[in-house]
Amino acid sequence: MTLNYPNGQHYSQKQSNTFKAKHKSPSRIVYGNRGMTLEQEINDSNQYYLEREIAVIHKKPIPIQIVDVDYPKRSAAVIKKAYFKTPSTTDYNGIYRGYYLDFEAKETKNKTSFPLSNFHEHQIKHMKACEKQHGICFTIVRFVSQDELYLMPTSLLFNYWDNQAHGRKSIPKKEIEDVSFKIEYSLQPRIPYLKAVDLLINQIEGDNNE
Repeated sequence: MTLNYPNGQHYSQKQSNTFKAKHKSPSRIVYGNRGMTLEQEINDSNQYYLEREIAVIHKKPIPIQIVDVDYPKRSAAVIKKAYFKTPSTTDYNGIYRGYYLDFEAKETKNKTSFPLSNFHEHQIKHMKACEKQHGICFTIVRFVSQDELYLMPTSLLFNYWDNQAHGRKSIPKKEIEDVSFKIEYSLQPRIPYLKAVDLLINQIEGDNNE
């Protein structure tokens, strides 16, 4: 299937900065999930939370406009060409403990920093708008080489994003380690990121009470 952006530019999966590339851990035992993408692991974790009535969080659908469909047989249709109808915002949103959550999930093969090119301007604007309405936003970052996961607060992301014109184009991994919440893999759910969200909520509430 051919996908194009609203401006007509061709979309290439290899050039995309999404986190959909498969990743196999070189040293960590994955308990049957070896080769799963970050997206798959978060989706499975969200299903675990949903079934146990812990949280209701889903991946947002990508807005696509279909312009060419082939019907090789009456019982099946094949999309031949489509466009991204509008720019997507963030990957996930939902409700947890009465809080609105809105977040991105990103991977990088860089060992020492996280490139800001993983984000788009409209995504940053969206998260800032959500936080103005007291929503909780963050990014789940995976460093592929080290197989490490962090819940990165928007405060760090916004600081580097807003100053990139006169500063770095990436966030140092050391700073992510210092201010983020590390997420340890588990059996069920695979990525228990809500434990880190609890810590983030506590931090936000503490800041608001000062």
